Amino acid sequence: MTIGAPTAFIRTSGCPLRCTYCDTPQAFEQGEQMGIDAILAKVAKLECRHVCLTGGEPLAQKDSTKLLERLLDQGYHVVLETNGAMPLDEMPCVENLTISMDIKCPSSGESGKMIFENIEILGPTDQLKFIVSDDADYEYAKEIIAKYEPKCEVIFTPVGGKEMKGLAEKVLKDRLNARVLPQLHKFIWGDEDNR
Repeated sequence: MTIGAPTAFIRTSGCPLRCTYCDTPQAFEQGEQMGIDAILAKVAKLECRHVCLTGGEPLAQKDSTKLLERLLDQGYHVVLETNGAMPLDEMPCVENLTISMDIKCPSSGESGKMIFENIEILGPTDQLKFIVSDDADYEYAKEIIAKYEPKCEVIFTPVGGKEMKGLAEKVLKDRLNARVLPQLHKFIWGDEDNR
């Protein structure tokens, strides 16, 4: 949806999951305390129209909904990246908010912690994302899609974010209504820590 657009990233600390392939373990505990006004001031200096609230897991922070509301009130288009293990029932339903929710596949080690009822909350401007490591993950993702019939866009991304050809071929062969996307920052900056 906004891949490639200049975006201000707000990365929160803390996450209830410990995925085997996590690429941001520094977000488990590192970071600095900042109030909402300080965060908004920092975002404003970047002069981006788009903001991504990510983590860790942003919904693990008690003031994340207040931050979202303030960002939306200031006219930003906000993408909330959430891990699928936190309830979404209190999220504002507004035009300029996109919820990008993961469903953790078996290779993550955390697939048993998903709140599948969240899929019903996702609408046409949201996205459901599967990070796929192997054939078992791919088959699991297909089962979830068939069972819950999401009303939102479905995205497949390979673990590591780069090796896309095999995954794309599977999606095409199975005629899935899904996009295969890279983690663009991995192509641009590699594994640099760009906090």
